[in-house]
Amino acid sequence: MRKILSIILIVFCNLVAWAQDPQFSQFYANPLYLNPALAGGAHATRLTANYRHQWPALDANYLTYSAGVDTYLPRINSGIGLIIMRDQQAFARYNSIDIGAQYAYELQVSNLIAVRAGLQFSYVNRSINYFGLTFGDQFDGKGGFTLPSDDDLANNKNPAALNYLNVSAGGMVYTSRAWLGFSAHNLTRPNQAYTETNSPLPVRFTVHGGIKIPLDDNTKHGLAEDKTAPERSISPVFLYKAQGKYDQFDVGMYLTYEPVVFGIWYRGLPIKRYEVGINNNDAMVFLVGFKQSGLSIGYSYDLTISNLGTATGGSHELSLSYEFPPAAPKKHVKRRVKRLPCPKF
Repeated sequence: MRKILSIILIVFCNLVAWAQDPQFSQFYANPLYLNPALAGGAHATRLTANYRHQWPALDANYLTYSAGVDTYLPRINSGIGLIIMRDQQAFARYNSIDIGAQYAYELQVSNLIAVRAGLQFSYVNRSINYFGLTFGDQFDGKGGFTLPSDDDLANNKNPAALNYLNVSAGGMVYTSRAWLGFSAHNLTRPNQAYTETNSPLPVRFTVHGGIKIPLDDNTKHGLAEDKTAPERSISPVFLYKAQGKYDQFDVGMYLTYEPVVFGIWYRGLPIKRYEVGINNNDAMVFLVGFKQSGLSIGYSYDLTISNLGTATGGSHELSLSYEFPPAAPKKHVKRRVKRLPCPKF
């Protein structure tokens, strides 16, 4: 049964996944992937690393790796970033490598409100390794196989490759306690087909936001003044993303009681159904993390609540981030909005 389910998921999910981008449950732990406007958002040099293993109980699982670095340039009110991501699907036969360079500009419109706008330019390499697969002409109709295949792809030991450039953009408005952002990826609509057919990658739209509610006076004043007292806060957050005919909604909450962080949220869109009899619930996500002195480490688990049930094994995700001490601001500039209040995970 496990092999049968794996085959079904390979066929179905690759048809969908090849037309969609990877996702991370800890979306704020991968800020450069979420929105290019977040480059330099920590007002310091920041290193990030992320790992996601989706559906580990099945052979048809997904592995996604991401690493990024960004920094803030106070003299020109700008942030720059670099993100590298690798995605492996379906027995690692489908691989994608995405390298993106980002630039974001920050404008403080008042003592309390700031806005950011960002761009990303990416180089993407995608490949499929057909060697070793079973093709249609190898089935003999009697439950057996005939070898070898006459299909040209079966005899091609080199993976089919696809290379293209991509452009993404995003924006954000925020105060010391609340934020609202949007982004649009794949603006160039690159062709995803390995044959002569045209299959443009749909634009991925996201809208995300939240509010940080301090639980003590030190946190309350620290949000605006960058005090170093331990943070005590709760942060209701949301993320809506849409790509092609598919969309999804994440909503939940973080509890920060430094040095520990807990999070729980729901992913799905139950008010919308794509097929009769199939619910549009995806997962419940549970997170535990540690953050202190610029270091943040998080682990989350996706509990599948869709029709796939527990057969997938859920998803595991790890995140690691380190922020170097921020540079001193220019003496002639007085800032009240110090940095984005987004959660670290």
